[in-house]
Amino acid sequence: MGGLILKKIIIVAAALFLAMAAAPAFSADQAPPPPGPPGEYAQPYGDPLAPFNEKMFWFNLKLDKYIMHPVASGYAAIAPRPVRVSVGNFFSNVNFIPRMVNNLAQLHVANAGGELARFGINTTLGVGGFFDVADDWFGLKKHDDDFGLTLGYYGVPTGPYVVWPFLGPSTIRDTVGIAADGAMFPLSYFVPWYIWLPAGAGNTVLPAINYRSLHLNLFEEVDRYAIDLYGAVQDGYMQRRAASLKEVEAE
Repeated sequence: MGGLILKKIIIVAAALFLAMAAAPAFSADQAPPPPGPPGEYAQPYGDPLAPFNEKMFWFNLKLDKYIMHPVASGYAAIAPRPVRVSVGNFFSNVNFIPRMVNNLAQLHVANAGGELARFGINTTLGVGGFFDVADDWFGLKKHDDDFGLTLGYYGVPTGPYVVWPFLGPSTIRDTVGIAADGAMFPLSYFVPWYIWLPAGAGNTVLPAINYRSLHLNLFEEVDRYAIDLYGAVQDGYMQRRAASLKEVEAE
């Protein structure tokens, strides 16, 4: 029993480390708000960790400028956009478990069943998940729920806004959610750590590069309008997560 508990602790810790050390600096949920006049999207948020957050924010921007963006640009130069879209579909398909489990945890049984059906259809008819035929042919939409939203669904507050190195914008609640979702990576329960650890890293890094290659102008556009880029990204993240939670609550 003690060994099993220790293994679970190691899995959660490793998942959190991988998420922080290899996740995209700016994922889909972390994209800034659409371009517009300065201050249009600005709202005041409590930011007790601002000194730390601002340093990590600028660190992530430099990381993106000198590493992520050049790598993603090189990848985009050799892989046509339809290929990169299909790669995104593949990783979305293989990572269906957290979506299914969180929909189930929120008692959205139909959505959870839909995620399982999507996986089966896309894995077979969609050629291993490279094509989202479950949506295109059968109208089965993806429900991007995560454990951070599940906690919010049950009334857990967001906690302070925090910017992690490599990971980017988050909150304390969403950070716990990332660790919980990472613990759902199935290989960690069936193969030795020296297999699932690099596999998990690849499952995080490769989708990040692929996503960035599809959004090469992610910050150039918002930076053109925003007086305070840090505040604009913070506001965009908080608004997006609040909107996602409202969608979950309305289902």
